[in-house]
Amino acid sequence: MAFEIRKIVTTIEETFIEGGKATDTPVTMVGVAAIITNPWAGRGFVEDLNPEIRDHCSELGETIVEYIGRYIGGHDQIEAYGKAAVVGAEGEIEHASAVIHTLRFGNHYRNAVNAKSYLSFTNKRGGPGTSIQIPMMHKDDEGFRSHYVTLEMSIEDAPRANEIVVCLGASTGGRLHPRIGNRYQDLKELEAEAQLAK
Repeated sequence: MAFEIRKIVTTIEETFIEGGKATDTPVTMVGVAAIITNPWAGRGFVEDLNPEIRDHCSELGETIVEYIGRYIGGHDQIEAYGKAAVVGAEGEIEHASAVIHTLRFGNHYRNAVNAKSYLSFTNKRGGPGTSIQIPMMHKDDEGFRSHYVTLEMSIEDAPRANEIVVCLGASTGGRLHPRIGNRYQDLKELEAEAQLAK
């Protein structure tokens, strides 16, 4: 049996100009949020969350990954990715974490985009209309600072007190006109400075 999904909300953002400068290749970011009934809400302190994780998280991950691929034009278009979860007032942040911080959930996304890096994330408590930030980074290398991007979305009626909003985010590129280096450039510069200082 799957998590009970009340609805799925998709946000699509396309950026053409940044800092007054246009780009030949716009960047598309997509966020897909599944609003699910929190299976642990109203049950008091639940010691073992694993039965629901085992039974439901894989199917939920597979569903959201399918939506992401559909709205971004195919999983092969994705360069940066991330995840987020927001739990309503009757739940614990641990409930949000239990859904997204499991390989049963995340591996569907990593496998779909042939990723090497981990999924960056946020998890928090909030009410209807709360700001949801989905932080992203390059799917193959967390050191590519050009791909440190965040998609922000909100859902007017979610999460309700007994719900969890579970999100995945994707981007076809990094920030427009990135002008800061990556960690490898920093290391080379530091090594060069150390040699000059000798």
